[in-house]
Amino acid sequence: MSSAPPPEPQRPEPDPTGAGPTAGPDANDVATPAAEATPDRSADAVGAGEAAADPGAPTGQGAAVGEPARTRVPVDTGEEPPVKPSRAALSIRDLLVAMGVIIVIAVLFTRSCSFSPAGPTVDPGSAPTVDAVARLQDAAPVTPFALHVPTLPAGWRSNSVDTGPIEGGGRAVRVGYLTDGGSYVRLVQSDASEENLVAAEAGGPQTATGTVDAAGLSWVVYRVGPRNEAMWVAALPSASPPSRLLLTGSATEADFRVLAQAAVDGRPLAVGRTPS
Repeated sequence: MSSAPPPEPQRPEPDPTGAGPTAGPDANDVATPAAEATPDRSADAVGAGEAAADPGAPTGQGAAVGEPARTRVPVDTGEEPPVKPSRAALSIRDLLVAMGVIIVIAVLFTRSCSFSPAGPTVDPGSAPTVDAVARLQDAAPVTPFALHVPTLPAGWRSNSVDTGPIEGGGRAVRVGYLTDGGSYVRLVQSDASEENLVAAEAGGPQTATGTVDAAGLSWVVYRVGPRNEAMWVAALPSASPPSRLLLTGSATEADFRVLAQAAVDGRPLAVGRTPS
């Protein structure tokens, strides 16, 4: 007895999408959702992609996946950038500032001085004041000749007094005066010889240039120093022991005559002794 041929196995039908043959249903297979079969990129992967898409953008603001990278283009605002001054310009500016400071200092300094054809003048308000009468009285006991205390007109005042020995012999007592016009003149009383006294006050030997009569005496005139200032020297004929007067400074001849008369007429103090 002939048996029937076995049935042909069922062939899978082709998938119209081209994905390949589709297997028939299987009782043991479990359907898997598409989302689970192909998982999405994690949040970190997405962030990394965005950052790579736009490196210049802040974190979290990169371009979306698939978008072209953006290029930053500078915007012309029409304003020119500041220009740094050159070194030459800075040097000139610094020089001008320094010159301005020097000019201000020079102006302030020269305001305290004044020009005088007869010599420099001194601001009486800025010079010290000395009680010449009291200082002469203090010096008299140690002075081996009679000191004269001059009386000067209003506006004159003394600003220095000093005493000391004279090289070659003798002693000197000096009083500096400021005239009412601001000029300076010094009275020196000494028992030294004329030659030694002039050398001590002028800083070295000098040559006389003439004589002048004032206060009843004949004064020998010298010209000393870089300013060619006058120096008058006269002996006091009635002095015992012998002594002489010397005048020098930047004051005028009229001021010299005023001081010469005041010194000759001045009250003599008692003779002291030479300090040991």
